[in-house]
Amino acid sequence: MSTPERFDGDPTGSRLDDAVLAAVFSQSPIGLQLMDTHLRIVRVNSAARLIRQFPVDRMLGRPLLEVLRAFEVDRAEQIVGLARRVLETGQPVLDLQIHLRSKDDPPVEAVASAACFRLQDTDGTVLGLATALVDITDRTRAEARLLLLNTASTTIGTTLDVFRTAAELCEVTVPQLADSVAVDVLDSVMCGEAPTSGAVTGNLPLRRAGFRSGAPDVHQGVPSVGEVSVYRVGTPYRQVLSTLQPRLIQQVDPDSAWLDLDRTRGARLRAAGVHSLMVVPMCARGVVLGLACFYRWRDPSPFDREDLALAEQLAASTALCLDNARLYNRERSVARILQLSLRPPPPAVHIAAETAHDYLPAGSGGGWFDVIPLSGARVALALGATTGQDRYAAAAMGELRAAIAALSDLDLPPDEILERVHDLVTGPARAADQERRPDQSQPATCLYTVYDPVTRACTTARAGHPPPAVLLPDGTAEFLDVPEGPPLGEGLAHYTVGERTLPEGSVLVLHNDALLQEGPRPLHLPLDRVSRAAATAESSLQDACDAILDAVAPEQPGQDVVLLLARTRALDADQTAAWSLPNRPEAVARARKLTAAQLATWGLADLEDLTDSTALIVSELVTNAVRYAEGPIELRLIRDRTLICEVTDDSSTAPHLRRAHDSDEGGRGLYITAQLTERWGTRPGCRGKTIWAEQLLPDPTPANTSGGSAKS
Repeated sequence: MSTPERFDGDPTGSRLDDAVLAAVFSQSPIGLQLMDTHLRIVRVNSAARLIRQFPVDRMLGRPLLEVLRAFEVDRAEQIVGLARRVLETGQPVLDLQIHLRSKDDPPVEAVASAACFRLQDTDGTVLGLATALVDITDRTRAEARLLLLNTASTTIGTTLDVFRTAAELCEVTVPQLADSVAVDVLDSVMCGEAPTSGAVTGNLPLRRAGFRSGAPDVHQGVPSVGEVSVYRVGTPYRQVLSTLQPRLIQQVDPDSAWLDLDRTRGARLRAAGVHSLMVVPMCARGVVLGLACFYRWRDPSPFDREDLALAEQLAASTALCLDNARLYNRERSVARILQLSLRPPPPAVHIAAETAHDYLPAGSGGGWFDVIPLSGARVALALGATTGQDRYAAAAMGELRAAIAALSDLDLPPDEILERVHDLVTGPARAADQERRPDQSQPATCLYTVYDPVTRACTTARAGHPPPAVLLPDGTAEFLDVPEGPPLGEGLAHYTVGERTLPEGSVLVLHNDALLQEGPRPLHLPLDRVSRAAATAESSLQDACDAILDAVAPEQPGQDVVLLLARTRALDADQTAAWSLPNRPEAVARARKLTAAQLATWGLADLEDLTDSTALIVSELVTNAVRYAEGPIELRLIRDRTLICEVTDDSSTAPHLRRAHDSDEGGRGLYITAQLTERWGTRPGCRGKTIWAEQLLPDPTPANTSGGSAKS
């Protein structure tokens, strides 16, 4: 055994050694315990004796294992094994953390850092062990609080859902801080509203937003998550809401009067054996959002001031997340209202049809409709729905509606429009988006129908949507025979059109699933009630639409209700003129003559600008057909509120507008047409294509834009 190094000229010599030894046992702040070779406590210093809750000085002569068990030290046998190893090998053990629990009521827990080393005589004889203990309880608790706060900062507030945020606080704090935690939020906060700033007065209802218990067989508190309750005057909960000051009750008296004010909750606390609790207000941005209640019934140690300070920090950070969720819910409600207010009503009067609609919001589902003017005086009626009750459903609705409107400008047939939208929904971009959000897949249904007032043909395709009904002028009602295709985004895109020639004055009834009636499969619209409601309505189409909605809509619909009516029109024979021209150069001059004669018949010959521009447009379009097509050329003029010129040929090549150079001899036809018309375009046909151009007539008959309502 080595001897301590010292200066040989030191006059104090052995007296200094004696002083050091005396100080270690009488003045050192580090607890020192000496054990013999049998690991019995034989001597302790004064620092060890000063720990009142752990009177090790009263256990002199007792074995180490007995002492450890007396203080309920975890891993007692393992610690004794380490001590024996030090005794045998002389290899010291450093920074061994020991958790102790006293026999007091309530018990006191402590954490000590132990260093154990062997004692030897000068001749190497083993005399025993020395253990130095340092109380690190405060440091350990501080580290645990910091770790809990760090965990909370990354775990609480991962979503903008009030219930999920409250549940995250409960998950973080049980059992690290409390044995049970309950979070109650003011019911108005759930609706996105902000309570008045300052203390809460009156019996404001609170909704249980989160609960967690350390007992595996306890899944719900009192009240259960989602239920509403009111805290009574005289309870700690009501006091905290009134003062906005946290409340610490270190020792709960089972005979406390406040437990009897709320018998259900008080009985639950007594039955659980709750002995200590903390009630902390949850405030953010100057408003009170609710309460966080922490209970201990399994951990015998009561809450202390440090625990209360930690609970306040956790409640403050959670309250900020809850307020973010509240603001989000409010903005979502505003967006919903804005969505409804910005829904453009379809034109009540159209060349092809008069329309009326009703929209009954239910807070779920993305129901939508649109009335889209097409070329050739035709009109497209589109109606669809997306599933879901969140912002993704509304976003999907907007995307779907925009896609339908954009594809309608291409004048594609209904089946091809649905196929293209299906491809958009199932495309790579959408697939990548669903991979990031697999729970937000939004299958959609859609119905697309086109009505032509010249031929009175109604062409329809549907993607998982109910078929339209038609109310005929003779009073009968029936469904249009339209084969059903898969919903958009599901299965293979294969849609088939259904065609039907309708008498003038027929009423098309388009609707979503919300109006379907239970009965023999598949679900169906009750046509008998629809017919009776339409027959008893007033003269206007909107009155009929309102009556049908009142007759067939459920009292509490599970999704938004959309109903669209369209009363068909037919253009008179004297409003259209059509000719078949041979595919020869002289057809251009003949087309101009026929056009001029027809304008004169319609009384438009005096409008020189219109006559000249129409002749030039017809010349350019027919010339284009002669140059690129082979078969006969069809020329058609349609007069209503606008003048429409259509040229049909058998070439499937769509023309493109380009700017010709000064030296070019051709290439200016479509450019000239675009300059002279209000709008122009190309639509494909079964064989070939049709190029159309539309000019405004002077002093057109103003359209009646009234009609359409949003019921609530």
